[in-house]
Amino acid sequence: MNHFSTDVIVIGAGPCGLFTVFEAGLLKWKCHLVDYLPTPGGQCTEIYPKKPIYDIPGFPSVLAGELVENLVKQGAPFHPQFTLGERAEQLEKLEDGTFRLTTSRGTVITGRTVFLAGGLGCFEPRKPMIEGLSAYEDNGVEYIIKDPEFYRGKRVIIGGGGDSALDWTIVLADIASEVTMIHRSAQFRAAPDSVAKAHALAEAGKITLITDAQVTGLHGEGALHHVTITDNDGASRDINVDHFIPLFGLSPKLGPIANWGLALDKHAVTVDPLTFQTSVEGIYAVGDISEYPNKLKLILCGFHEAAVALNYEFQRQHPEKKHVIKYTTVTGVGTL
Repeated sequence: MNHFSTDVIVIGAGPCGLFTVFEAGLLKWKCHLVDYLPTPGGQCTEIYPKKPIYDIPGFPSVLAGELVENLVKQGAPFHPQFTLGERAEQLEKLEDGTFRLTTSRGTVITGRTVFLAGGLGCFEPRKPMIEGLSAYEDNGVEYIIKDPEFYRGKRVIIGGGGDSALDWTIVLADIASEVTMIHRSAQFRAAPDSVAKAHALAEAGKITLITDAQVTGLHGEGALHHVTITDNDGASRDINVDHFIPLFGLSPKLGPIANWGLALDKHAVTVDPLTFQTSVEGIYAVGDISEYPNKLKLILCGFHEAAVALNYEFQRQHPEKKHVIKYTTVTGVGTL
């Protein structure tokens, strides 16, 4: 079991979570970020990395993926730790006032404060309606790719027709022994360049591209051995495979956070609009996951919320210290 200790536990590695690293670093606090997604960036990375954003101060236009890259660089001097591909499962407040977070894979992180920066909540994969699917989860069926090397020399089927499905098909073409991409339509919902690359790989015999079809059956004793593919005209056939990776997008849900004893407002966490603290002292919510009167669900507002909340928490932890905000143009950016 992995066990880590930090100052700030940040649940969610989207833009607001990444900016929390920078603001905490200015206070000489270190952060440990937890996210179910395999890479930092949240929706910006997973859903629309090439989408331009127009309301980030100082950037007339910036691609979502580029914004994430810049936020990662901005926080890098403060050496944040990341636990990715794991869901924040259980949160406990200990007798000494600190917090202990346990993830879906048993990782334990303790910290002095918790920042919920989970956007619209925990993004869970949209699962295909296939009988017996759950029996093969982690036994040949995966919904995220944490390490491409895991698939080296393996026979892989990727389902889906969006950017994520195309991107991983292209990456695994040089790693897996066989890559088959299956999409229920001949039309893809992905960047034209990625579609062109996938077709070129298919023409070169490096991948198999099957359209107007979908996986309808999973088979194997204890682990996945082969799948049934059914064309849109009803014809079926079986293909031997080691891994099936359905990449049909993500569905936001509040997830385990709903069971942590926090005051909720529909699918968001209620906070004090002056401090962004939740109903539990020491736990804050910033970005889209927080709710208060006149809330604006904008990335720039989440940045503001993180800065205010961290400085409030610093004063709460150190009431004996006179805390004066100093401009980074004067102090520069130190390191931990």
